[in-house]
Amino acid sequence: MRSKVKTGALSALLIGTLVGAGGFLSTGAASAASVPGAVITSSSADVDRWVVPQTQQGGDYWTPERMQGAIPGEVLVQDNIVAGAIGAVAAGATSLIAPQKADPEQSPTASRISPISHIGKVFFTLGGTDYVCSGNSVSAVNENTVVTAGHCVNEGPGAFASRLTFVPAYENGTAPFGQWNATELYAPTQWSNSGDISYDTGFAIVSSPTGMSLSDTVGASGVTFNQSRGLTYTAYGYPAAAPFDGETLQSCYGTATPDPYGQSQSQGIPCNMTGGSSGGPWMIGSGSTGLQNSVNSFGYNNIADTMFGPYWGSVIENTYVAASA
Repeated sequence: MRSKVKTGALSALLIGTLVGAGGFLSTGAASAASVPGAVITSSSADVDRWVVPQTQQGGDYWTPERMQGAIPGEVLVQDNIVAGAIGAVAAGATSLIAPQKADPEQSPTASRISPISHIGKVFFTLGGTDYVCSGNSVSAVNENTVVTAGHCVNEGPGAFASRLTFVPAYENGTAPFGQWNATELYAPTQWSNSGDISYDTGFAIVSSPTGMSLSDTVGASGVTFNQSRGLTYTAYGYPAAAPFDGETLQSCYGTATPDPYGQSQSQGIPCNMTGGSSGGPWMIGSGSTGLQNSVNSFGYNNIADTMFGPYWGSVIENTYVAASA
């Protein structure tokens, strides 16, 4: 195992309680290397990779009953307020294409929409408990890459998830494209070592249940990094905490603004999605055909109807490059 570089954690005590949008944000002390059978390498100073042992892959574990019983982990987030020095998110040259602009009416109230083939639910196990998040298929050389929140693949800091599976176009218990079990998980070391919420993004390489690649089966979104702040986004996810039930895809639209407390480098958009929506994609502009540029990450208890997502700078780009090869 190569050594890993630790960086600054979330600065000071967050004002208000930080509530995850759907995965497990824990200060668990267990090292990822302590997971039996885990193979950890550091693809670079900024990237952690876990090759999931066969015995810890999803297999046939995710029955409809277990999917129904999986819980959004926001109830666990209250213990994940990490003191430390906040670091600026590294930015590089803008990659891929320029931002797209759109101007439909902004509202914090999520709207139910029909399933989108490449967006789905992410189920996983951490600490013996089953959780649920959201995720998206993204363009990749390997054609089998899913992006979600970092806290849906790794405790931050701590162990990587087991039994992670992606269910694209999920709706009311149906899985029209089957289950895609993760074989490798990737996270920025700023998340996996330090739990820095500004880097709350993770990637999974999945195996095909049919022999066809994920992108050939459901499509894949383009991605972009190092864009301007304050763009307008459409966010998607499967919120499972009240008033939602996690059974249908929901969408919000709005212009991003900085963290009002300055406790992260993340940006917020008007959105009332709840636990279960973590890891759902933020698309630049209006609709699901734009480029993905963030994920649902967290909210503050004392800021109503605002969803925050990490700024996708050079570190998250490096993680994507490693995962998508």
